[in-house]
Amino acid sequence: MEFKLLTAAVAAATLAVTVVGAQAHGPTRQKVSEKIEINAPPEKVWAVVSNFQDGGWIPVVAKTEGTGGNAAGAKRTLTLKNGATVEEEVAKLEPEKMTLMYRIDKVDVAVLPVTNYSSWLVVTPTEGGAKSQVEWRGAFYRGYPNNDPPPELDDQAAINAVTGLYKAGLDGLKKKIEGGS
Repeated sequence: MEFKLLTAAVAAATLAVTVVGAQAHGPTRQKVSEKIEINAPPEKVWAVVSNFQDGGWIPVVAKTEGTGGNAAGAKRTLTLKNGATVEEEVAKLEPEKMTLMYRIDKVDVAVLPVTNYSSWLVVTPTEGGAKSQVEWRGAFYRGYPNNDPPPELDDQAAINAVTGLYKAGLDGLKKKIEGGS
């Protein structure tokens, strides 16, 4: 009888630890990817994308100020139209692959509800090099690092914000390059 009670107690304790452990995990890394085709050769598109000191093609950006040009370690501060700022840094620039990787060093989660954000912009030739595809992809954690985040800082809020930024930014890039604005 004592053995059965002990076995039941161990089983209950194991179940409790398993359930609590399953509920106690923190946030998971989220990923977003958006693509657009631009009616311009990749070299022309890359010239805009790789100019880290000009974020003017992103519709929410009012002003870009930076240092270090476009090389790894270059920094920029984007001042948004609402007055908020975002500080970013080039992590890697690979002209031969037409790939720019950058990360956000500082942003208020009320502006963009993410933490530990890194992003890639990749230009790929299409239609024999007459057109380009631009992919903007990012990886990040939600803005609230603990369990039970408020809705404005949860995983879905982060995904929605980054997706909206990428779609608007790619549309702005297309308009700038194709001359639509």
